[in-house]
Amino acid sequence: MRVAVPSPGKRLAPLLKSRTPSANSIVKPVSPCSYFRQLKHRETGRATIAAKCAVVCKKKWTEYQGIDNWEGLLDPLDDNLRREILRYGEFVEATYRSFDFNPSSPTYGTSKHPKSSLLARAGIRETGYRVTRYLHATCGVQMPHWASNVPSWMGTRSSWIGFVAVCKDGREISRLGRRDVVIALRGTGTCLEWIENLRANLTCVGGDGDGGAEGPMVGSGYLSLYTSKTATNMSLQDIIREEVARIINKYSDRPLSLTITGHSLGAALAILSAYDISSNFSNAPMVTVISFGGPRVGNRAFRHLLEKSKANVLRIVNSDDLVTKVPGLKDDVARLPWLFRESREHAPSAYTDVGRELRLSSRECPYLSSVNLATCHELKTYLQLISGFVSSKCPFRATAKKVLNVNNSRSRDKGQYLN
Repeated sequence: MRVAVPSPGKRLAPLLKSRTPSANSIVKPVSPCSYFRQLKHRETGRATIAAKCAVVCKKKWTEYQGIDNWEGLLDPLDDNLRREILRYGEFVEATYRSFDFNPSSPTYGTSKHPKSSLLARAGIRETGYRVTRYLHATCGVQMPHWASNVPSWMGTRSSWIGFVAVCKDGREISRLGRRDVVIALRGTGTCLEWIENLRANLTCVGGDGDGGAEGPMVGSGYLSLYTSKTATNMSLQDIIREEVARIINKYSDRPLSLTITGHSLGAALAILSAYDISSNFSNAPMVTVISFGGPRVGNRAFRHLLEKSKANVLRIVNSDDLVTKVPGLKDDVARLPWLFRESREHAPSAYTDVGRELRLSSRECPYLSSVNLATCHELKTYLQLISGFVSSKCPFRATAKKVLNVNNSRSRDKGQYLN
C-alpha cells in the first residue's frame, strides 16, 4: 500500500516515488523529514565542494591566470580553470546582451543599460563586480562621399564596445585570492567595424623594431579601432589607459590582477590592450587575456614582443571556426612546396598565432543541432564546448549539461552555465 504524503513541492516528486511493489514486498513511505535531511546533506556536500574549490582557487590563482602558461591545466582541463573561463565568458556575454543592435533605435550603437545595473540587467547577478567605466571604439574609416544616401546608422563611427568592472565584494576577493579587474569586449557590431575587420594588411606597432618590415606588425583594422579618436570621442586605447591608471593607483596596495576577455573582434582588441598595458605601465599587475574565437592579430615579431611584455594569453579555439584561421595562410604552409615553406613561415608579413591554445571541436558536442560557419563561431558554442571538454582523448564529458538556451532574436543566450 502506498501512503500519501503531502508534497512540499515538485522537487519532492522523485523522492516520493516508490518502486513497483511485488507480491511479497512492503513499500515504506518516504517522509518529508527524510527528504529534507537528504536535501540538507546534498546542500552541505555542495557547500563543502565549493569551499574546497575556493581554497584551491585562492592558493593557485596565479597559475589560473597563466603565470606558468597554464602548464598541466589544459589537457585534461582543470575544473577550477573551467569555472573561471566560463565566468569570464559571462562578462563577454553581458556585452552582447547590453549592446543595442537595432538600427532603427535612437540608442543604436550604445549600451541599453546604465553602469550601475548593467550586470544584473544582463542576467549576471551576484558577481561581486561593479562596472566602473564604459568603453567605446572609434573606426578610422568613414563612409565614402558617394554613399551619402545610405542610412545614417551605417556610418556610425564610434560605438559602445564593452566595460571595465572591478571586484569589490569581500567574499569574492577572498575566494579569488586577489582583487580582480575585468575588461570585457564584444565582437563586431556595426557596419564600419566590419569594414575594419577586412583591412587585413599588416602595419607597424610600437616596439624595439625600427618600424620597417622586420619589426612587429598587427592588422591595420584592429589597430585603427584601438587607436582612432575624434574631436568628441577618446580612443579605446586612451580610455583603457586612463581607467587602468586610476585602478592601479587606488588598489595597488593589495594583490591585483587584470583579466581582459573578448570574443571575435573583442578577442583581437583584448590582445592589443594586454600588450599596451603591459608595455606602458611599469607597475602593471598580472595581465591575462581569455580569448574566445579570436582571429590572428599580428606577425611573428609582434608575438615575441607580446611574450616579452609578460602578458599571459589563453586562446580558446574551435577547430571548426573559420575566424580563428584568418587572416593569413598559416594552416596552408604545410601544403606549400618545401622550397617555399620555410621562407613563408618566417616572412615578416605573415600572421601567426599568439599565446597558449585550448583547442576544442564543435563536432564533438552532442548538444549542437547543426554545425555551420555561424554556429561554430558563436560565443554560446564556445561556452558549451568549454563546459563539456575533458581532454584531447575525451573531447566531451557525458555528464555535461546544455548550458545555454536560445531565446531571443539574435540567438544570444540568457541561461546559466552549469557544470
